[in-house]
Amino acid sequence: MIDVPTLVEQARQGRPRAVARLISLVENAAPELREVMAALAPYTGHAYTVGLTGSPGVGKSTSTSALVSAYRRLGKRVGVLAVDPSSPFSGGALLGDRVRMQDHATDPEVFIRSMATRGHLGGLSWAAPQALRVLDAAGCDVILVETVGVGQSEVEIAAQADTAVVLLAPGMGDGIQAAKAGILEIGDLFVVNKADRDGADATARELNHMLGLGEAREAGAWRPPIVKTVAARGEGVDEVVEALEKHRAWLEEHGELVVRRRRRAAQEIEAIALAALRARIGDLHGDRQLAALAEKVVAGELDPYGASDRLVAGLTTS
Repeated sequence: MIDVPTLVEQARQGRPRAVARLISLVENAAPELREVMAALAPYTGHAYTVGLTGSPGVGKSTSTSALVSAYRRLGKRVGVLAVDPSSPFSGGALLGDRVRMQDHATDPEVFIRSMATRGHLGGLSWAAPQALRVLDAAGCDVILVETVGVGQSEVEIAAQADTAVVLLAPGMGDGIQAAKAGILEIGDLFVVNKADRDGADATARELNHMLGLGEAREAGAWRPPIVKTVAARGEGVDEVVEALEKHRAWLEEHGELVVRRRRRAAQEIEAIALAALRARIGDLHGDRQLAALAEKVVAGELDPYGASDRLVAGLTTS
């Protein structure tokens, strides 16, 4: 049996083993998960969540490590959630992001956790929202979320973070590719990493041009800044933190921080409700009900919408 109140209290005291165990309960969807979330709820809502995303190879892990160092110099307690892709063949994940963060391994004010996507699309793990709540309740001032290398659709971090940081690097594709990938729409801050390489200035100029295309912002609206860094040497990282703090202040001043967090909570509630409905459909009807409805659809006796109405009706009358 798991003593949830004691575990939560230990996590509140900053004990890493308790925090790790709570996140494991989240990842495994343990029976105690509801009790855990209820116990943590009064202590959440204080951490500032920063999401870092970008194509593979732009230096997300190195940049995350550099940001941890910068925030620690400011006396902040930092949590890191590093998401790795799961293999579609073996189901396993390397979880190798922590290899680049060894400088913080012995710092008691830094908690680093790697998570596998476990097949979830969008660049994050399905359990990420609840894991963020655990780190928030454990007293982290700042939570850095490193996504898997995004392609052209994995932009879920925009909905899960207070501020979304998009990393690019010279030679990683032109501005048209960035626009096609939907990257320009999600970024609150753009970082051109590996700025010591040829083409960094051109990348920043091109990005600035792309951000300005068709720009029609309201007075006082946030315009994403562009910062150049060499994360491996810590260059430009303080400027990134400064830009993050400016965006946080803007979010609070304009009431956007509350709006984003309410939207995030609504999406989390919806995801949990949909998962519960799927489980209930399986419990009540099993595969036979679905198979019977599918057979009628294939035979032309019923359309898919009518079949789904019957399935929903079975839930509401049971």
